[in-house]
Amino acid sequence: MRRTLGLLRLLVAVGGLVALVANFLYTLGFSAFSSANYFAYFTQQSNTANVVVLVVAGVTALRGRPEPRWFAGVHALVSTYVIVSGIVYGVIVAESASHSYTMEVPWSSQVLHWWIPTFVLVDWVLAPGRTRVGWWVMAVVPAYPLVWGVATIVRGAEVGWYPYFFLDPAQVAWPDEYVAYNALALAVIVGVLAGLVALSRLRPDVRLARFAEGQGMGLGLPPSVPSSPVPSSSPLAGAPGSVAPGDGSATRSR
Repeated sequence: MRRTLGLLRLLVAVGGLVALVANFLYTLGFSAFSSANYFAYFTQQSNTANVVVLVVAGVTALRGRPEPRWFAGVHALVSTYVIVSGIVYGVIVAESASHSYTMEVPWSSQVLHWWIPTFVLVDWVLAPGRTRVGWWVMAVVPAYPLVWGVATIVRGAEVGWYPYFFLDPAQVAWPDEYVAYNALALAVIVGVLAGLVALSRLRPDVRLARFAEGQGMGLGLPPSVPSSPVPSSSPLAGAPGSVAPGDGSATRSR
């Protein structure tokens, strides 16, 4: 199982790298777009880091070893950023559609914003031998978004371009909408990480059982019924394979 997971992680890492290059080439087709702006996106930065994390996590799984605690924390942080970038992009696409504005989503953007975040989340929930992540990461997770946000705002004021509308003072009212949008984005990041940390601290069998239970409920499957001993008054009492109350032995059917 771990070897299969390791191979999957390496394949997704390659897919992510290909998508990053393809998305860069796609943006070069727009004359008004600067190549330097491409790397200012939160998605591109987080997915670049995710390629490295998936390679390390994949090799670790292939070797049959658990992730070191420090790397498990890094894995949780990068996974959080990737998942949140997918959520934000989905909201932006939905908002553009609601305003009768068609937003083209090339296959490379679909991979980076939807398919890879989905894999990252499923991997985190179902991967065997997940190392427990300490809650200390909650104090670290705002650091990168805050540094990235400040740098983006400063650079945006100089070049007149912002990667996301909620960072552009010309598109959102200052200070109420501006603060509200960015506080919401930061809260989503913290919330997603808290969920990942909590999942890592559940035993793997509990994670799988809860996931399977949710799948069963979605399919309308009946809950399992625990077995009970056969009453002594039953005509089946004493039959092979039955256990009478108080009987410490059982006959195995052949």
